[in-house]
Order: sequence, then structure tokens, then C-alpha cells
Amino acid sequence: MAGYLENYGAGEERREKITKTVLVAVAAALIIGGLGYLFFRNFPEERQARRFFELLQAHNYKEAYALWGCTDAKPCRDYNETEFLKDWGPSQAPVNEIDVLDTESCGSGVIVEVDAGKAGDKKLWVERDTKILGFPPFERCPQGNRIHDFWRNIKFRLHGRPVPPEGS
Repeated sequence: MAGYLENYGAGEERREKITKTVLVAVAAALIIGGLGYLFFRNFPEERQARRFFELLQAHNYKEAYALWGCTDAKPCRDYNETEFLKDWGPSQAPVNEIDVLDTESCGSGVIVEVDAGKAGDKKLWVERDTKILGFPPFERCPQGNRIHDFWRNIKFRLHGRPVPPEGS
């Protein structure tokens, strides 16, 4: 009779262990997925802004201007090439380093803030659907976002930069 109750509950313990393993794996996947989304959701827009500054660094102004959706075949009515060169051309401080400081999702686009070395900090608007660049319609997204502000403050401190005041 000693062997009769020897394996009593062993199946339940195994089932409990499997349940715990599955729950931990699902929780880990959700956390990793959430962090991935948080850190990489604006990656294509960051890459487009970085590409723009790399083109400026290489003095390839025609291609940089094309990222604004303006070409010789289809010039921009409100931002012609002469104005573009005044803002970004060789007469401006050279872009020697490119460091994306911050991105903020806002409606149909993303405000990308870049440290362009000697050229200073610059902000660009990158349209999500087309990846066309422009000047941001506002300094910060009017809706505001406390989670974004929290991460922004951490990023600025990690870069050793002063944290901008709220609303700037």
C-alpha cells in the first residue's frame, strides 16, 4: 500500500508548473513588445531626419531638398530651392555630427529634434505616411504627453544636456 499514494498530486504539480511558465513567458513577451514599441515606433522618421542631415553633411543639397518633396520637375510653391539653400545651404554652419535627441509623435507626423553639431539643435517634421520633411507646425505637440515628457527628461539627462522647461 505504500506505493498507492506515492504519485498523488504529481500531475497537478506539473500542470501548475506549465501554467506558471506560460504566464511568465506571456508577461515577458508583453513587456519586451511594449518596450520595443516605445523605443522604435518613430524609428523610420528618425532615420529619414538622419538621412537629411547626412545629405547636408555631404553637401548634396539637391537630394536633401528632394526629401522635402521638392524636385526640379515638381518644385515646391511655398519653399523654393533658393529659400532652402538660405536655410540649409553652404552659407549655414556645417553639419558635422548627427545625434537624434528626441522624437515626439503628433497626429500625422513626428517632430524630430536633432543635434547637428556646429549647426546646432534643429527640429524637423516628418510626415508618417510619405516621410516628407518640413518645418514643425508647432514647437511641441499641443496634446502633450506625460509619458513622452518623462522619457524625454531621462534622455536629455543621459546626454548630459539641460532639460528644457515644460512646454518647450
